[in-house]
Amino acid sequence: MRYLIEGGNVWSTTHKWLKNCPVLIEDGTIVAMDMDCCEKAADAHIDAHGLCVLPGLVDVHTHGRAGFDFANATKEQMQLMKLDYAKRGVTSVFATLASATEEEWENAIAAIEACGYEGIHFEGRWLNPGKKGAHAPHLLALPTAADAEHFLRLVHVPCHVSAALELDEDGSFAKAVLSHGATLGLGHTCASAGEARVAIARGATSFTHLYNAMPPLHHREGGAVAVAFLGGGYGELIVDGVHVCPEMIALAYRCLGADKTVLITDSMAGTGCPDGEYSIAGMPVFLKNGKAVLADGTLAGSTLNLWDGVKNLMDFANIPLEDAIACATVNPARMVGIDGTVGSIEVGKRADLLLVDPDLNIKRVVYRGEPLN
Repeated sequence: MRYLIEGGNVWSTTHKWLKNCPVLIEDGTIVAMDMDCCEKAADAHIDAHGLCVLPGLVDVHTHGRAGFDFANATKEQMQLMKLDYAKRGVTSVFATLASATEEEWENAIAAIEACGYEGIHFEGRWLNPGKKGAHAPHLLALPTAADAEHFLRLVHVPCHVSAALELDEDGSFAKAVLSHGATLGLGHTCASAGEARVAIARGATSFTHLYNAMPPLHHREGGAVAVAFLGGGYGELIVDGVHVCPEMIALAYRCLGADKTVLITDSMAGTGCPDGEYSIAGMPVFLKNGKAVLADGTLAGSTLNLWDGVKNLMDFANIPLEDAIACATVNPARMVGIDGTVGSIEVGKRADLLLVDPDLNIKRVVYRGEPLN
């Protein structure tokens, strides 16, 4: 099937607009993006006049939505989630596994791969108990090479690992993770600035939900936050106005820059669902008015939709759409190494596209080359 999107303003990775730029799609792939392609036969035309054409969003840190969690969802439930993500503009997902039993992780890995998700993010188990957040203490384990090998040998898709790397005293855990081709992030950590620099030297390239589950920025000990600000790597941000206040989001964006800021949701099962009781990482979670917390008030993931995060970043950091969209598309794709396939609108890449009106409403989603609506 050949679709021609015509008349829209297409966002480019140079943070600029390609005005009235046609996009020709064939068999799920972008095959041309110039006026000459208009002369080629298309089976269907998609009118994008007056709309922005953006890449589909990439969420590399999300535990679930629609009532389900990746750690224990069935294949059928994961397929429902996949469509629910896409309908809300998220066309690439790293299914994120919070702390769970070994059997749950093993079963989840197989189910996630069978459902065709872009990758897996392990954000659990290898955490510092002092910054465990909503993770059940009995599900935590020290980051050892043997433990990393046990799980990563089961993975056949791109993979990202978050861990408290200050607990990896000899660096063998990091070495094992990288040997499997996975990317590595520092998170749920009590690392000092010096320990964070060691983690970077050993191959970590990102900071998991920056600010959250790590020591706060302090003038006598900057910790992981200061190292991130000074160019340590990509910084994940939950831009819901709850996990991090607007002023600190603006500060992080100015320090990280337009190319290293990565928007995530850290969404949990209750995303898009009514208030009630859910669970994550072995702990009961209470959802009320869109805020997910444990019984003691600890934040337990978010109910954020990634597109709302993009709009919030525009507001909090006072930046235009052409800058904010990179933080939810090409930046996360680069962070986990899938930017050769998704994250931007380029010939040869998968046709995941959003058509957005001037009021920032998503009017249409093209998912893997097919219009969803």
